[in-house]
Amino acid sequence: MRRNPARRAALLDGAIEVLAREGARGLTQRAVDKEAAVPVGTTSNYFRNRDDLLVQAGVRVYERLRPGEDAITGMFDQARDAASYGAMLRESVGRATAFPSGHLALLELRLEATRRPGLRALLTERVRADIDENVARHEAAGLPGGATAVRLMYLAMNWLVVEQLTLPDVFTGAEREELVTRAVERVVTPFPTTAT
Repeated sequence: MRRNPARRAALLDGAIEVLAREGARGLTQRAVDKEAAVPVGTTSNYFRNRDDLLVQAGVRVYERLRPGEDAITGMFDQARDAASYGAMLRESVGRATAFPSGHLALLELRLEATRRPGLRALLTERVRADIDENVARHEAAGLPGGATAVRLMYLAMNWLVVEQLTLPDVFTGAEREELVTRAVERVVTPFPTTAT
């Protein structure tokens, strides 16, 4: 059977929306059919089972969250001091929070990965590759701090995104901005710091 790539993408986008809204328990092929507004049974023609759907939804989330190569290169080319490095991190946080259903779906997938080895392997490989790529780009750009700084910023910014998406009233927008600034000053040294 020939498969339509646009329909497959629409089904995966539907799966992302279901995951974000209903959680992993709500992700069924029928729920995806309904979300994507396709005839009942369409999702099962594209994904052989729920595990396959979960894994492919994980792949799709990353496709949608990742900026283009030119954008990534441009961000690292412009990060030359604490302020521009902070701006790069804010852009990354902004990209994740601009696609809230994608990031919430990813959180659901991470929880589901604790019970599904195939999904765990996919997410582990993908996250590790992203971190390694960020370390390599950071070092190639001659930015200070090294691999440990990149990993610490990865952890801090990811939790900032989780906080913003799940409990947005814990910190004000100004407090989040200040936290990014201070994290860069403390972790990614020896960037010149701004006045406190």
